[in-house]
Parts: sequence; C-alpha cells; structure tokens
Amino acid sequence: MILDTNALSAWADGNPSCRPFFEEARRIVVPVIVIGEYLYGIRQSRFRDRYESWLGSVMPHVEMASVTPTTADHYASLRLWLKSQGAPIPANDLWIAAVVREYRLPLLSNHAHFDHCPDLQRLSF
Repeated sequence: MILDTNALSAWADGNPSCRPFFEEARRIVVPVIVIGEYLYGIRQSRFRDRYESWLGSVMPHVEMASVTPTTADHYASLRLWLKSQGAPIPANDLWIAAVVREYRLPLLSNHAHFDHCPDLQRLSF
C-alpha cells in the first residue's frame, strides 16, 4: 500500500479509521513527495518535535519511493489524460499517482480526485 500525505498524518495521529489498513498491509510505501509535504506541514506545527520523532521512528519500517524515469513517464501520461478529461489534480498528487501506477499498489488516501486516475485503486479511511 502506498500512503498519501493525509494517510501518513492519520497514522501519526493514531487515527483509528486507518488502523485496519496498516494492520493488513504487507508492504507500506511512502513516496518522497509525501515526505516533503509532511515535513512542510509539521514544520509549521507546535508539535513539530513530536511529529519529527515519530517520523524518524517509522521510516526504517517503510519503503521509500523515489521519482524515477518510469515515474516521470507515468506522470506525463496521466497529466495528458487528465487534461483531456478536464479533470486535473494538484501537481504533487499527480506525482503520487504516478508512483502508484509505477508500483501497482493501492493508495491510502481520503482525496477523491485520485479516483479520476485510471489504473489506480484508492483506499479511503
């Protein structure tokens, strides 16, 4: 399973609605884009130290997904297709969707705009 930023945040906060997904996951992948968004958010938080500590304790147990030439190819195809459908999504989410297509794993996210992306299974919590 691949995590969107809202799923990573929910995990950090111990949100009970996402717990079953983490208990059942055989593989947890976090795109580097998600880490960037998460760090941006927590650096503005009064709980920054707590969230940075949590992230440091979790990262050794997840797989980090970097952007590769294959990711870039998926990005370009997805962006063109979504544009042709009149259904663009935010740029960072487009990169996350490209990672999802590359890894062929479901995405844990509460953002319904991912549903516009072909060949992407979104798990909502």
